[in-house]
Amino acid sequence: MMMSMFASVSGLKAHQIRMDVIGNNIANVNTIGFKGARATFQEIFAQTLSSGGAPDTMTGRGGTNPMQIGLGMNVDAISTDMGRGSVQRTESPTDLSIEGEGFFIVRSGNEGAYSFTRAGNFTIDKAGNLVTSTGKNVYGWMKYTYGENGYEFDTQEPIRPINLYEDIYNTNKRIIAAKATTEAILSGNLDATRPAIFGTTDETEPVDITDGFLADGTASTAGDGIPDVDGQNVNPHFIVPINVYDDLGNEYKINLKFWKTYVYDDPDDPATRMTQWYYLVEPANGASASVSGEDFACGYLCFDSKGRIVTTDNNFPTTKDIMLTPVPESGAGPFIFRLDMTQLSQYADDSSVKPTRVDGYAPGTLVTFSIGDDGVITGVYDNGRQQPLGLIALAIFENPAGLEKVGANEFRQTTNSGDFKLPNKPRTNGAGSLVPGTLEMSNVDLAGQFTEMIITQRGFQANSRVLTTTDELLQELANIKR
Repeated sequence: MMMSMFASVSGLKAHQIRMDVIGNNIANVNTIGFKGARATFQEIFAQTLSSGGAPDTMTGRGGTNPMQIGLGMNVDAISTDMGRGSVQRTESPTDLSIEGEGFFIVRSGNEGAYSFTRAGNFTIDKAGNLVTSTGKNVYGWMKYTYGENGYEFDTQEPIRPINLYEDIYNTNKRIIAAKATTEAILSGNLDATRPAIFGTTDETEPVDITDGFLADGTASTAGDGIPDVDGQNVNPHFIVPINVYDDLGNEYKINLKFWKTYVYDDPDDPATRMTQWYYLVEPANGASASVSGEDFACGYLCFDSKGRIVTTDNNFPTTKDIMLTPVPESGAGPFIFRLDMTQLSQYADDSSVKPTRVDGYAPGTLVTFSIGDDGVITGVYDNGRQQPLGLIALAIFENPAGLEKVGANEFRQTTNSGDFKLPNKPRTNGAGSLVPGTLEMSNVDLAGQFTEMIITQRGFQANSRVLTTTDELLQELANIKR
């Protein structure tokens, strides 16, 4: 009879533990990144009153089953449900959730053991560190190199606390350094209906006005690179403004001027009519422009009778290296950029030449940043440029349910979870992708927890009835003496 009391007591204790688990699940129904738990029971070893017997074919006696009385039950396991919780959109740039497998890697300072979390409610502290709500650093990579496909982070480097303002590889990331212009690519049309300054000639070789002579052989004042007719400078047909930068980020406005100079035919083949345009690079800001071997930057372009620019004649190069020499007060030295005009055309339409690509830029200050689904943190600067600031790393475990909860929505590895060896980039090696501007909520199913609570209540209630009934039986036994 005492065994029934002990069995009911074990049932009460086990159901109490299960209720504790349910209560904790319900308490954390709105906790970010929380993973619910489940308590399961198992039977305690039973007392054997008699063992089973096999049938006896000689005597015809049948077999008997063993006779056993259970000694109660206890908690079999309290397992963690590592399923993904629902996602809540917050629009905060530092809030992150993980779509798929993986955990954020966090640690307090540069020493100690790593912790792992699915709660991505991060913030930026005063020093620029990406941290959890408890001040732990979020880890990843910050060393990268530029390649043909853009920048690539060196994930072979050890992970470090992510800092958006500075690191040992990129120093001050609040300011992006200036970059000198190296190329200026133009495209568009030059109006074919414009009159030629020096008219039409049937000579096979056009006269180069920079040699100091005009089409009629008279002397010219064009040594300064400006077309001249009878001693009068001629206004350009079209002007293209271009902004370029030196190594210090000083900006220079350049006016690229175009004049239509010659239309000439080959006497033996009039179908090969060609049109020549003269251009001049004229900088402002007191700077001077030149090309190798010349004191100023100018040249000629040639178009065929179908409006296509001629690229096969070395006398009419479509690209030219321009050297710009800033004034001494700028503090910058000369720099060279390539002027590319291979995409120009000449049709009977308005002139529309404009720069389609001019690299180089002034220095910029960090304004904001964004985090991509690949974990890359990209800084946006007030000069319109962007620069990577870091890459968030994820940890993968063979058995995530084997991780141990340590509070603050964090886990640590155990002997059954698998070791944290190498961090992973999001979307690689089984790691999930990041969803910026969202948070993973608790994966607790409230309806399921209420159902479990009712079942647990019934179990606890039934065990308490066994206990009171056994007590009454023992009372009756004690009353036999009366």
